Amino acid sequence: MSAAERAEPGLVCAFAVTRTPPGPSALASVPGHEEGGPLRVLDAGGLYVVVQDVPEALFGEQALAERLNRPADLERSARAHHRAVEAATGTGGPEAGGAGAAAGAAVVPLPMATLYRGDRSALRAVDERRPVLEALLDRLRDRTEWAVKVHAAEGSADAAPGPPAGPEGSGSGGRAYLSRASARRRDRQEAHGKARTEAEAIDAELRRHAVAATRHRPQSERLTGRRTPQLLNAAYLVENADRDAFTRALAALTAEGGRPSVRADASGPWIPYSFARWDEEPVPETGRREVPA
Repeated sequence: MSAAERAEPGLVCAFAVTRTPPGPSALASVPGHEEGGPLRVLDAGGLYVVVQDVPEALFGEQALAERLNRPADLERSARAHHRAVEAATGTGGPEAGGAGAAAGAAVVPLPMATLYRGDRSALRAVDERRPVLEALLDRLRDRTEWAVKVHAAEGSADAAPGPPAGPEGSGSGGRAYLSRASARRRDRQEAHGKARTEAEAIDAELRRHAVAATRHRPQSERLTGRRTPQLLNAAYLVENADRDAFTRALAALTAEGGRPSVRADASGPWIPYSFARWDEEPVPETGRREVPA
């Protein structure tokens, strides 16, 4: 497709903005949305946008809404989006995972299904947000995201059965039953309070090793597949140079038996999606003190 043809109106899906355009090999190995054309790069005058031409029949407003309401199509679209964002770092490819983010160029990932009517519209949108994009790219350079989820431990009072059955009538039997029920409620409240305290302590310690942190809405038990509540769903922006200190802190905090009231799971490094929204105020940096490695 010639440059003149690309300038004509048509749906263009934009994935990420960077200062360092990915090479042809990084783009050629990534399919993007399977229904679209090859990934390509738009030059926005010092900024570069990784995009893909996509058919309006499948990506127009109504068709896209229907696709994203189907779980299988939503997951497929999310995976395609992430592959293209990885490619924008210059580390994309079939085997690329989160670890590739640490070695690649800084990128600002765009929200999934960011669509424009032709290249000119995409370039105009980038130009209108240029100061924000420049600031984000400065901020994200040589930094990656780590995700941490903390749940109440299985077998804690939060997941234990209710009080034993007892007589419902009045008299000493009924009073004993109510006393046991009251004691059980207190135990549950105390266990929940302890688990929350431990989750907050994990968050406070990890913030010491990060330049910024943000909390996402806790996921429901239906989504997590766990019987116990999620107490912390957080993301941390970490300097690549501080990664060893951060991962050592993670290992200590997530060690089996270290904090018996909770279970913590961590993953990373990732492209810093949680800290790269061009349409929101940036998460403030923590102003952490330096922690010896």
